[in-house]
Amino acid sequence: MAQHILIVEDEESLAQVLSEYICQSGFTADVINDGADVVDWVKSNSVDLILLDLMLPGKNGLDIYRELRTFTNVPVVMATARIDEIDRLIGLELGADDYICKPYSPREVVVRVKNILRRTGEGGKVSEHVLSINDTTMKVLVKGKEVILTRAEFRLLQHFYKHREQVFSREQLMSQIYSDNRIVTDRTIDSHIKNLRKKIQDVDSEVDCIQSIYGVGYKFAL
Repeated sequence: MAQHILIVEDEESLAQVLSEYICQSGFTADVINDGADVVDWVKSNSVDLILLDLMLPGKNGLDIYRELRTFTNVPVVMATARIDEIDRLIGLELGADDYICKPYSPREVVVRVKNILRRTGEGGKVSEHVLSINDTTMKVLVKGKEVILTRAEFRLLQHFYKHREQVFSREQLMSQIYSDNRIVTDRTIDSHIKNLRKKIQDVDSEVDCIQSIYGVGYKFAL
């Protein structure tokens, strides 16, 4: 079955062009022009990736994104006409899978969509079925069962999940967990990851979502 893309864009001519390119590339697509309609639509329909414009009537893209993340981890590509807005978004670390600045080439959008879906694997549905992370409540579910994590363990898992297949050194992971420049050792990260793995496998012994890369560090591997 073809993977399904939701285009959230109030410029109808642009949305139509994007939809045509996406469908020609083997996907199916739906278009929503009003931000107020997005969340309810996603709750009622199956979607593999969302192209989300930031400036929308009804509800802006940032509010939509935050609300989506309370119930789904479907990949989201945010679009904006302002380069400085992308810098601000990245600074906020909202966790969107990609950002793109208007005006853009529809072909470039299709390439990015393909890359993200290839990286996440069927729009992230396999991982999402096994592992669910709510950024707002810090609640983690493994196959529907809750896993109780410390703040450091949650931030580690959250970072891995948002950057699937990317390898991180211990130093990079330490900077994600501790923003106050405290002095910690490599063993601290190893200990956090060991505890995180154990807690997840205590819930389901078949789930091992963090892989050690010898001599380098760790990556998410679910």
